[in-house]
Amino acid sequence: MKACACHILVKTKEQADKLKKQLEKGASFHDLAKKHSLCPSGKKGGDLGEFRPGQMVKAFDNVVFKKPVLQVHGPVKTQFGFHLIKTLYRN
Repeated sequence: MKACACHILVKTKEQADKLKKQLEKGASFHDLAKKHSLCPSGKKGGDLGEFRPGQMVKAFDNVVFKKPVLQVHGPVKTQFGFHLIKTLYRN
């Protein structure tokens, strides 16, 4: 199985919640990732490309491989901070 996902990584749950509210109001995931994400993938609008189960931390994998696609999930806490995750496709 493979999936493609993008994410926004921030330091606090509060910041992740604020960004999620903006997304719910129609803000662009790509633009918010470029502006706020602490991950190097932020430069690409949060795009992590394609990966398989086990390549990301468990909490991240659980969202990408188990939750509905094309919805924003989170905040998801990992050792890196808080993520908003959007799975683009899974096969």
